[in-house]
Amino acid sequence: MEFSGKARQGQQRLLQGAPSAGARAPPPSPARENGQELYECPMCHLVCTDYPILQEHVELHLEECTFLEVERNLTDLELAQHLQNEEDRQRRAAAAKQEREDFQKLQRQYGLDGSGGYKQQSLKNMEKEVAFGRMTPSDYHRRKADMMESLAFGIDDGKTKTSGITEVLCQYYQNECKDIKRVWLSTGVDHFHCSLGDRGWGCGYRNFQMLLSSLLRNSTYEECLKDNSSIPCIPKIQSLIEDAWKEGFDPQGASHFNSRLHGTKAWIGACEIYSLLTSLRIKCQVIDFHQPTGPAGTHPRLLEWVFNYYSADKENSAKVVCTPKPPIYLQHQGHSRTIIGIEERKNKTVCLLMFDPGCPSQEMQKLLKGIDGNSLRLLRRFVGSLKHKQYQLVAIDGVLSAEEKVTRRQASQRFMAQRIS
Repeated sequence: MEFSGKARQGQQRLLQGAPSAGARAPPPSPARENGQELYECPMCHLVCTDYPILQEHVELHLEECTFLEVERNLTDLELAQHLQNEEDRQRRAAAAKQEREDFQKLQRQYGLDGSGGYKQQSLKNMEKEVAFGRMTPSDYHRRKADMMESLAFGIDDGKTKTSGITEVLCQYYQNECKDIKRVWLSTGVDHFHCSLGDRGWGCGYRNFQMLLSSLLRNSTYEECLKDNSSIPCIPKIQSLIEDAWKEGFDPQGASHFNSRLHGTKAWIGACEIYSLLTSLRIKCQVIDFHQPTGPAGTHPRLLEWVFNYYSADKENSAKVVCTPKPPIYLQHQGHSRTIIGIEERKNKTVCLLMFDPGCPSQEMQKLLKGIDGNSLRLLRRFVGSLKHKQYQLVAIDGVLSAEEKVTRRQASQRFMAQRIS
């Protein structure tokens, strides 16, 4: 409150000599106007005709001045504490806001933001293709009809599939490659590329399709896959994983996804692949390379493990060994791929051969027309290119009995991978 010079003088008199709040001072000599007694406030010069009212008015001034005086007399410690408390409050509010924003960002990143799944993304991206002139309206309606039929039957439409690459590789290694000592290849594997409907999040599902394409060629797994004799579409794979959760596999993983994948763009990883395969009575294990085992953040132990997996049959001395082994699922932060074989080179190094679902079908189909050292760069991964902090493998090795399936389901209540240090 601002006071005039005269009012400030009145304030000083009240603070120094006026009675405290609650006490009654003798009334000042009143002025008169038209025969009526008038009383003036010494602080703000308000004029009253009733002295008790003036007294209450002045006491309000006293209380305000007392509050201001107390505020001015706060100790440095109290003021510092007040400022600290305010700073803490603002920091907590900012942290809570950032946490909400980060959580929403993660939900969007991992497809758990309720924005729809494979079907919705397919339709949206096809509409964009039409708008940009890269797809005709007639093509849009034809592809939409094909997609709806695929979803209705739960079978992949095969539009991103490339078959025959492993067979071409086998022939190439037998005739060429002077730098290669030996090569081991998985049973035939089809490559599946992410489409308009799963671009940005579908790599785990596409790698499962690659695994399954190999298992379907192997009579060992015929009984396990009698109800899944065709490659399922992505929404069907999501439903199969949900079924595995309903059976009791990996309850912690189910809780993470709120027991729901179908209709979302949720990313999946090694644990979901393990649960699905095990629910189908396919024997597999998760191997966790949780930290680098070589210089410059590399993972030579990973390549060593894969080499031992494929070269278990020591009696076969052929240069190119087309093994009965299924491919291996490889997961790292943000992406997954499928290991289809391994090269042992004459300089005593090894090199992984991989299918990447991020590689377009057009590029993969070029391999069918002829393979050379340059085109093999699409598949080759040396130890120096594996520099993520952590990798996980899902390796398949036979069929489970009904009793073994039950045991593994119980063990998955607390999911543990085999850790390699």
